Amino acid sequence: MSSTPNQSGPARRIVLFDFDGTLTRRDSLFPFLRHALGTGEFLRRLPACVPALTGLALKRLSNQDAKEAVLTRMLAGETLAHLQAKGREFADRKLDRLLRPAGMRALQAHQAAGDECVLVSASLDVWLRPWAERHGIQGVVSSRLAVDDAGRVTGRLDGTNCRGAAKPAAVAAWLATLPPEETVDITAAYGDSTADRPMLELARSGYLLRLGQFRAAHGADTEKHPA
Repeated sequence: MSSTPNQSGPARRIVLFDFDGTLTRRDSLFPFLRHALGTGEFLRRLPACVPALTGLALKRLSNQDAKEAVLTRMLAGETLAHLQAKGREFADRKLDRLLRPAGMRALQAHQAAGDECVLVSASLDVWLRPWAERHGIQGVVSSRLAVDDAGRVTGRLDGTNCRGAAKPAAVAAWLATLPPEETVDITAAYGDSTADRPMLELARSGYLLRLGQFRAAHGADTEKHPA
């Protein structure tokens, strides 16, 4: 995806990265919930999440419905300000333990080349934004928690879960916030599952993680990621 060429300067080179499973070795939601609630309270509330997780595994619930059920049972009633503070703690103290070296190498190679890296993730912004800030990532496109008039989390998402087929629209909304006179070139995108393919197809080159290496899934000339 590229905008109409702008004669005033070079294109703004954007690289999209999925987060969970791509830059990390596993999903980050439950580790965050354990950090935010404390191990004892997390374990006390966990059994109430089993029906939703079972429904997801059996494909009786959508990812968004299952996620909102878990968030309701774990976080409903907490203030957004409190969860933002816990998200920053988690990003600063624990999240780096989950990182996947191959994903971070690809991220750092693009950063060193001067590309603008953007996280596109179903994970929540309460921990993604502070983590991205600490790692020099300019943009975050992610799921967000809905809050009530008192600033307390309801357990629902504010909008669509930023996963799979929802990612292109979320990226388009983010692109619409950029200065309209700028040329944008989405040069590459990285993911770890077939759910990421709609996002990969936005880029000139898309890569999927396979057996520990990023391999071309869309548009690239080489089977294996050159980095």
